[in-house]
Amino acid sequence: MSRIYYQEEQKFNQWWIWMIMLLISGVWIWQLVQQVFMGIPFGNNPAPDLVVILIGLFPAFGIFLFRVLTLETNIDETGISYRFRPFQRKFKIIKAEDIARFEVKKYNPIMDYGGWGIRLGTSKKGNAYNVSGNMGVLFAFKNGKKFMLGTRNPESIKSALNKLMKQSDG
Repeated sequence: MSRIYYQEEQKFNQWWIWMIMLLISGVWIWQLVQQVFMGIPFGNNPAPDLVVILIGLFPAFGIFLFRVLTLETNIDETGISYRFRPFQRKFKIIKAEDIARFEVKKYNPIMDYGGWGIRLGTSKKGNAYNVSGNMGVLFAFKNGKKFMLGTRNPESIKSALNKLMKQSDG
């Protein structure tokens, strides 16, 4: 059993995401009630009732997806493991010996990486996994590549990474 230095789970809990979901769902509910239950066509060229009902699957799926999306980060004596559930079942692992250096820093997710989520090949600054906020760990690897891993606990993750790197040196 390996010694755990750090664990973090992050979810998309930004208020603006949920406002968008609420707005989209509200429009659909309004359309559903008006057309299907009240019999008043919705818009100039209304869709059939079945289509109106099926359209509700999109906001329902969006709400479900943003509830289950989770960035999991673990640091133990074997390295840093991370995954974006439900898209990744297995953890990806960064071994301490592959890290040239790391820096816990503030960054701009939109300007630096094109937004939040799994950001692969979207930036000259490297790949990124992030969920919210603007704090993360920038890893520079011995092979020259870079990777940003978002965090909500910059001091705790820095402490854990220092333990990992010290343990791998000794």
